Amino acid sequence: MTPPRVLTVAGSDSGGGAGIQADLKTMLALGVHGMSVVTAVTAQNSLGVQGAWELPTDAVRAQFRSVVDDIGVQAVKTGMLASAELVETVAELLAGTDAPVVVDPVGVSKHGDALLAASALESVRTKLLPTATVATPNLDEVAQLTGVRVETETDLRRAADAVLGHGPHWALIKGGHLAGDAVDLLTDGTDEHWLRAPRHDNRHTHGTGCTLASAIAAGLAKGLSVPEAARTAKEYVTGAIVAGFALGGGIGPVDHGWRFR
Repeated sequence: MTPPRVLTVAGSDSGGGAGIQADLKTMLALGVHGMSVVTAVTAQNSLGVQGAWELPTDAVRAQFRSVVDDIGVQAVKTGMLASAELVETVAELLAGTDAPVVVDPVGVSKHGDALLAASALESVRTKLLPTATVATPNLDEVAQLTGVRVETETDLRRAADAVLGHGPHWALIKGGHLAGDAVDLLTDGTDEHWLRAPRHDNRHTHGTGCTLASAIAAGLAKGLSVPEAARTAKEYVTGAIVAGFALGGGIGPVDHGWRFR
């Protein structure tokens, strides 16, 4: 039987911890068939991003059409889109598909390297976020996109309102950078779901954002509701963080295969 099909539209991480590589590992671990549209190639390892090269919009459009027109998709996840031109190209492609879309508005890498041009922020706000079934910004990305700075859990509501103002159906505001438990707020402006997990003392967390968004997309492709897809994704990524391992001389990745160990 053909498994549900999920498409990631994102950048390649040569170190294998984040980006397309993390997305496809997550999809395999969660029982869906992962497919990819590569938007950019990075030279990246546990220490940071040493270089990044965008693909031409024609190459991105051709990859997308090849997959969607022949194989079909049950969900799409977006990650690193790098430039305004790529953001607008991808937004236009997504507007033409009926599949649920998880937008991870990637702004910076785990190491603090910029992965989105400042000139692309307005395109993310006005073109990409309106295509999203769920948007999954972290606190730095919330500040970049909306100007809202989150200091405490109660600020998460304000952040969610600001993100929802740009058009996604649901916002999942990731509070992992706050003190205390790792708490995220999922809301559509009416329905609120607080997703909590104990904070684990493991610095090897490269790829958490990509992994969470891909896990949500996998759940949606299986027919789960947004709250249920987010809840199961949070459980999966928490296990992956607990099992994160050292790799190279810097921050290692989460363990996408932790359930198989």
